[in-house]
Amino acid sequence: MSRRVVPTLPPWLAHALRAQRGPVPWNAVLRGALSAGPVLLVAVLVGRESLGVVAAIGAMLAGINDRPGSRRVSVKRIGVPASAGAVGLLVGTQTGDHVGAVVLTLLLTLVGLLAGGLSAVGPVASAAGTQLLVASAIGAGMPLPDAGWERAVAYLVGAGWLLGLRLLLPTPGSLAGDFRFDGEREAVARVYEAIAGLLDAVGTDGATARRAALTAALDHAQDALAGPRLRRYASSAAERRLHTQYAAALPIAEAATALAWAGDAVSGRASAGPRRLAAAVRDSTHTGPLPAPSRSAPGLRALDDALLHAAEAFDRGKGSDLHTRRHGVGDVLRTVFGAGGREYGLRVALCFGASVGVAQALHHTQWYGQHEHWYWLPATTVFLVKPDLGPLVSRVLCRAAGTVLGALLFAGFALVLPRPEGLIALVAVSGALIPVATRHFAAQTAVVTVLVLALVMVGGEPQASAGRIGETLLACAIVLIVGHLPMPGQRAGGVRSRLAAAGEAAQAYLAHVLRESDTHALHAGAGTDTGAATDPDSRTARWTLRREAYRALAEARTAIALAAAELPPLARHSEGADEVAATLERLVDTVTACAVHLDDTGRLTSRHTERLAELLDELDRERERGHLRIPELRVAG
Repeated sequence: MSRRVVPTLPPWLAHALRAQRGPVPWNAVLRGALSAGPVLLVAVLVGRESLGVVAAIGAMLAGINDRPGSRRVSVKRIGVPASAGAVGLLVGTQTGDHVGAVVLTLLLTLVGLLAGGLSAVGPVASAAGTQLLVASAIGAGMPLPDAGWERAVAYLVGAGWLLGLRLLLPTPGSLAGDFRFDGEREAVARVYEAIAGLLDAVGTDGATARRAALTAALDHAQDALAGPRLRRYASSAAERRLHTQYAAALPIAEAATALAWAGDAVSGRASAGPRRLAAAVRDSTHTGPLPAPSRSAPGLRALDDALLHAAEAFDRGKGSDLHTRRHGVGDVLRTVFGAGGREYGLRVALCFGASVGVAQALHHTQWYGQHEHWYWLPATTVFLVKPDLGPLVSRVLCRAAGTVLGALLFAGFALVLPRPEGLIALVAVSGALIPVATRHFAAQTAVVTVLVLALVMVGGEPQASAGRIGETLLACAIVLIVGHLPMPGQRAGGVRSRLAAAGEAAQAYLAHVLRESDTHALHAGAGTDTGAATDPDSRTARWTLRREAYRALAEARTAIALAAAELPPLARHSEGADEVAATLERLVDTVTACAVHLDDTGRLTSRHTERLAELLDELDRERERGHLRIPELRVAG
């Protein structure tokens, strides 16, 4: 009997069909309904439709960045890109009004180079680069009667209105009785649940995936608690307690990682303690008695000690730092001008500049009729050229499909809806759908297309669905061509830079633990007790370095997964990167096991040193192949 073979979709197509899942974010839906639509309505009532359109665009783009997380995170996630968008709108308006087509194209190409390089810094910087470019295209290509500074202020008002809703409207956390926390407490609780999940998976094939889930939970909690505040340190007892609860999870996570590295299954009693701690965080209650695991191995003894420390810290709640290091201007500049920033910036500049040039040519030659509003082509190109939105072909397919669907839907709505009240209602409904539509790029594109077409029609532009479809397909062609052009230097610069950063973080973590090993050896030579002799400050620094190493690895994994889903001509440039990341992860896991064993016995076993040497040799071989550049570091003795 023959077995049926199920065809496997190529990665670039599978990614285009994949959508995120989860519960409907009803709070974000409410904020979306109250953002762009009401802002536009107020502007229409006071007779400033053009400024209302700009403010609604600012609210719409802010809504795209209104993702799950704490209020603190939303200030940076929404506010920084909105500020960049206001600058872009001012720049685009001034250049569009005062320079010719050639100079305008060159200037906006330089803006694309700057925005692309900055986008390599991180997610918030990438969102800021997106809004900078989109707003500069709108400012230059959407003729409005208002001055540039008025447009910039209106843009900030629209984005600020949504941010104000984010900060002031009740959330599930506030309804539970604590208005200050809406995502922080849940984020910390999930860290303890992830630790329990890892302990349950120790000795099984699922341990690696559970360790990755623990890293994601720690990253999310760290971000949720580290957002902007008026004071440098936690200013309330409740916030200090939450910081303490987060910090208490780090030694427990370290012990769980060491147990997973050892591979010997542990009893279910080991995971019961972290689960009780998770409930205590979520309910803001005392921990009560915690079930103690056996103390038959260094990892189990470390887990027991960490649980006892957590129980004491939960009750004390004196506050603790978040084990993060501030990255200065030098770190940002190194990223911008590094391999990833250069490649990213050049590709964005070429795509954005080419689309501006083509749009200008269509505008001035009136190739398909009067074409005053030429912003759509370069604005579409911006979303298509952003790697953090998905692989290139996936973005192109989703953007084309979403634009066609959205334009056709709007053409139907425009025939039956009264103006302007019907269009304003359509803007409000579209704003409410954005938080759900962000789960898939095609759905997001369709909703945004309907919203923008409704906005510009309120502002006086005629129905232009057919033109928008044509410009979108043209933008897809531009990005596909430029995206596959050979670039100076090595390709896959983003992947290589993320891998290099992960390698440097792993090296720093390893060097610190080896210095701790040397310290223990000096204590032993002097005849002093070595067990549990690690200095508290050194241990705190170790946890900070461990967090940075795992966070850098997670970012590298994300970049590698996106690169692997490109078409084969692009995906081949990142071949082998996944193996390097896996080796680095095994190295960091081994260093964590070494640290726990040092705390317990003051010395490393031959198993630890031999495993470290094997992994470093493997990284040396990868370095010789050109996949990774990190300074050579060996294990002495």
